[in-house]
Amino acid sequence: MSASSVPVPAKQYAEATRELTSVLAPLERRVLLFLAHRLPHWVTSDQLTGLALVAMIGAGGAFWLAASHPIGLALVVVCLAVNWFGDSLDGTLARVRQQQRPRYGYYVDHVVDAIGTACLIGGLALSGYMSPTIALGLLVAYIMLASEVYLATHSLGTFTMSYFKVGPTELRIILSIGTLMLYVRPTVRIFGEAAQLFNVGGSVAIVGMILTFLMSAARNTRILFRLEPISRREAP
Repeated sequence: MSASSVPVPAKQYAEATRELTSVLAPLERRVLLFLAHRLPHWVTSDQLTGLALVAMIGAGGAFWLAASHPIGLALVVVCLAVNWFGDSLDGTLARVRQQQRPRYGYYVDHVVDAIGTACLIGGLALSGYMSPTIALGLLVAYIMLASEVYLATHSLGTFTMSYFKVGPTELRIILSIGTLMLYVRPTVRIFGEAAQLFNVGGSVAIVGMILTFLMSAARNTRILFRLEPISRREAP
């Protein structure tokens, strides 16, 4: 192993500042602390992370099931709620119990997020409620925005978890409401033409994520440019 590939010792590692300014963040913090203090001792943060992953894979499978049976849509909402419980509570539980592992937690959480999101969008593509093309565009937009967030976290030391007052919890709620809407109104009319509800929603999400990516990338590039100006040496 070369010197440049030796991991930074834990004592020298500085955890990024978490920035969560979503609408529900204050209420969510209180709820998570309430739950963390009352969980049985045998429940661990790793178990909660695993539960979140299984739930998100389950949500993708439920969308796939919805192609042949409407019960799948209800199961999607249940899986999203379970995913919130595991994904939101694992870090809070570790902090309450003074068992933080910032590098491990950050890495594992986002590997789990990548797998879970791919399964969820894959299930949407197989459900018949969203075209595979829109689903692929949604996955690409998610990867672009997630990459920008992770790069900014490494470069600036700030982990941005929400944009425009919308964070992961709000996105789960929006997706759950949209999923339940499929029972009563799976199509909408756009400029007089019928279109699938989730194709419209997916298109809006793609545009929103790409615009957010561009705005965030421009802002962070400007900040880093100012933090690291080019030094001008006088000619001899």
